[in-house]
Amino acid sequence: MSPVESLSVALGERSYDIVVGPDLISNAAKLVAPLLDHQPVIIVTDENVAGYHLDNLSHSLKSAGITSTVITLPAGENTKGYEGFQGLLSKILNTSPERRSTLIALGGGVIGDITGFAASVILRGIDFIQIPTTLLAQVDSSVGGKTGINTRHGKNLVGSFYQPRLVLADITALSTLPRRELLAGYAEVAKYGLLGDKEFFEWLEKNGPALIEGDDTLRQQAVLKSCHAKANIVGRDEKEAGDRALLNLGHTFGHALEAETGFGEKLLHGEAVAIGMTMAFDLSAQLGLCPTDDAIRVRAHLKAMGLPVQPKDLTGQKWESAALLSHMAQDKKVRDGQITFILTRGIGNAFMTSDINVSEVEALLDQAIAA
Repeated sequence: MSPVESLSVALGERSYDIVVGPDLISNAAKLVAPLLDHQPVIIVTDENVAGYHLDNLSHSLKSAGITSTVITLPAGENTKGYEGFQGLLSKILNTSPERRSTLIALGGGVIGDITGFAASVILRGIDFIQIPTTLLAQVDSSVGGKTGINTRHGKNLVGSFYQPRLVLADITALSTLPRRELLAGYAEVAKYGLLGDKEFFEWLEKNGPALIEGDDTLRQQAVLKSCHAKANIVGRDEKEAGDRALLNLGHTFGHALEAETGFGEKLLHGEAVAIGMTMAFDLSAQLGLCPTDDAIRVRAHLKAMGLPVQPKDLTGQKWESAALLSHMAQDKKVRDGQITFILTRGIGNAFMTSDINVSEVEALLDQAIAA
């Protein structure tokens, strides 16, 4: 495996490093210690992740003389709602935190999102560190400072932009993931190639299968490339006033699909994004914006990797175009009542537009549901 590597998210006084490499959880203390102004640190994790990684992290901290308190939450997307958030705040406040306290988010996207949001509001803002343990969290949700929770109205509609002090992406941790979770993360990796780096997508077409099968060197390369891409975009547009919206390729469709399935295990976020990206390319091709061959190529690759590429890939789920459009109307990117889409002029060339006739989208949804 490659040695530990790092890159920076350049945001002035809010800048921080992303460190990528093997065995970072077991050696976290030496990277975390310089950032700590107060003990104990408060580790937030979930029941599944705790069984794999909590002992290694706790032992590393303890061996360096760093005391810690642990809060363990139920695993799953359902934790990331009002009730779960209120419960987390209460548990943190029970530890009597100070403004110099630090939270450590040890887990996937749910833990990172809810812990980051808690850090942004506890005592009007305390430090937090991200230790993402899933591929999806390492390449997407842990980077860039988006935090939040879901509501019945939609995904991540309550939250804040709040940057971590450090991100530790431990490649070794990925070996504990089920294949389905790896593939869900892979969809977000592929996104970076599809939105702005055709050469990276071509690299994934060649190396994706070995990456999923367990090649840690390829995994580290993919995480680094993805984090570089996101860090560059976030550095230009921290609060999604422009370019950062491109990172939502596939998400307008994907979030609607997730909302319709209840944000649960039936459809993982990355799976929804895979379907959403396929639909974004299909819509772009139908509108004459991108070559049909590119849309076919994207669908073929994601399908070959084992990801769903159309709504009917979810067996037993009834879909209605009107319901999906209703969810899209609640999307965070809606402007003046117009749904914003991230479409494409081809692989590696995404753009944002609100100039789309809803009837065109409805027709695509009808076609996808009937397929």
